[in-house]
Amino acid sequence: MESSHTIAAISTPPGSGGIGIIRISGGEALAHLQIIFQPLGADCPFASHRLYYGHIVHPQSRKILDEVLAVFMAAPNTYTREDVVEIHCHGNYLALQSILELLLSLGVRLADPGEFTKLAFLNGRIDLTQAEAVIDILSARTRKGMDMALDQLGGSLYHRVDLIRASLVRMRAIVEVAIDFPDEDVEIVNYPQLLQQLAEEILSPVERLLAQADEGKIFREGISVVIVGLPNVGKSSLLNTLLQEERALVTAIPGTTRDTIEEYLDINGVPVRIVDTAGFRQDADEVEALGLERARKQIDQADLVLFMLDAARGVEEEDVQLFATVKHKPLLLLANKVDIAEPQGSVEEFASRNDTLPYVQISAKQQQNIDVLKDAIFDTVVGGKEQWQEEGCAPNIRHKDSLQRALEAALRLEEGLQMSITSDLLAIDLQECLDQLNAIVGVTTTEDVLDVIFEQFCLGK
Repeated sequence: MESSHTIAAISTPPGSGGIGIIRISGGEALAHLQIIFQPLGADCPFASHRLYYGHIVHPQSRKILDEVLAVFMAAPNTYTREDVVEIHCHGNYLALQSILELLLSLGVRLADPGEFTKLAFLNGRIDLTQAEAVIDILSARTRKGMDMALDQLGGSLYHRVDLIRASLVRMRAIVEVAIDFPDEDVEIVNYPQLLQQLAEEILSPVERLLAQADEGKIFREGISVVIVGLPNVGKSSLLNTLLQEERALVTAIPGTTRDTIEEYLDINGVPVRIVDTAGFRQDADEVEALGLERARKQIDQADLVLFMLDAARGVEEEDVQLFATVKHKPLLLLANKVDIAEPQGSVEEFASRNDTLPYVQISAKQQQNIDVLKDAIFDTVVGGKEQWQEEGCAPNIRHKDSLQRALEAALRLEEGLQMSITSDLLAIDLQECLDQLNAIVGVTTTEDVLDVIFEQFCLGK
């Protein structure tokens, strides 16, 4: 049986669970199911999109591999627009692997990472932005990130890009007519009208999408926040408070934290990797010194540093020295322990000298002003912008690169229209702009780019 175009993979994550799913796609999917599936009743017509109960049985040894539910879904009403079979067995890796190995022994090919979704794209069920949204759904760490990915899966980004493409196509039609009738070029091409169309329907929406790309990246990939301060200022207490669990050991003994401790949390929809570092001090022992070296590396990679001061102790010379080593990073000043003392004058003076930085007074132990701190972290990173709330505002790095190139071509087109250059020259930048937008939705995307996109998927998706 020729099965080179029939693929299979385990579509549920590794580990134990109530259900595990093996997905098969291709013209021979049903034929292979019929070889290994023994239904409970004699009558099994395999009507499309209906579950059937039975067992997976080895065709030679007649050994039962598992008790399952099987479903056949006829093309084109499937995820890949090919015939698709799903075998729902017990969520045990051994059961899943034994059924998959049986299928492979019959000539079915193991699917490449993301190949089911790639087939969905190639067969026209989804565009490339929707395929990439599947990756974002699988990797989303917050509800906001999930919602943005679902919007994109629903076609929101595609529709915004498609509106711009449609306007470019209309402009191209005018320019091509002018090229065909060069003697009437000036009469056909209304330069002021095309300039207005370019500004309103192309430049403005492309610039808005570019402006939203960084916010989209933040909600998709998250940020890294590092807590920095001298020993015993309350860094570990703050980590525990933010996580609402005793993740870090808290004692009055300086140097308790000797290594970096990191966890993820959700701050207003942003995935935040929060890192607690060893307290910086001059007389650190050898183990602490290794922890401090790791802390410096985390600081270098951080998107934001929470610089913590002790409100009761005030600002010491070591605080000033430590601040000098991190002031090149985006910073947020914290005065901790306000539950036991008003911030010392030196703390307030230090904050006033650095009044361009956000400043929050908190009590990590008593969880005072923690919501204010979370809002300050969000505002510092996102900039207080609300653009990310617009539908479909999740361009990724690949989209951003194409949008930037499209914008550059559109600006050249604008300059050409202002100079009233000939239609054949206008057509060059117009087509470049259109090509870049086509690449976003997958109309003209090269095979190499597709490979890079879909290799990010796991097997079975």
